[in-house]
Amino acid sequence: RSGVSSCSFIVCDLSSYAWGNFTILALGVWAVAQRDSVDAIGMFLGGLVATIFLDIIYISIFYSSVAVGDTGRFSAGMAIFSLLLKPFSCCLVYHMHRERGGELPLRSDFFGPSQEHSAYQTIDSSDSPADPLASLENKGQAAPRGY
Repeated sequence: RSGVSSCSFIVCDLSSYAWGNFTILALGVWAVAQRDSVDAIGMFLGGLVATIFLDIIYISIFYSSVAVGDTGRFSAGMAIFSLLLKPFSCCLVYHMHRERGGELPLRSDFFGPSQEHSAYQTIDSSDSPADPLASLENKGQAAPRGY
């Protein structure tokens, strides 16, 4: 043996689990404090989704080595319980995100143009006149000259 116990290695690796979840907790406090900020709640939502995947990885890798004693089993149980509650938290945070006017960056026109028509005209729209300066000349106004 090299003198370093495997328990200190596990604690060192699981500190990233704690740092990740405490960082998301701090983002959540910031999102609640900044009631008008869509960015804060969006970052919190993204962080919650990321920690779901990270928690699955941490639990699947370290469960067998951590859940040895009573404290380890309790800690693993609380981590699993937290993981089970996170999708519910994501739904609530998504609802808050929508109330603040936020949208998800993935849109329905991700794979192609949308069939939805907006109130804005496109540049190549056929509704616009062919020569915009022609209407100024007809009214007797001097049209601006090109250089």
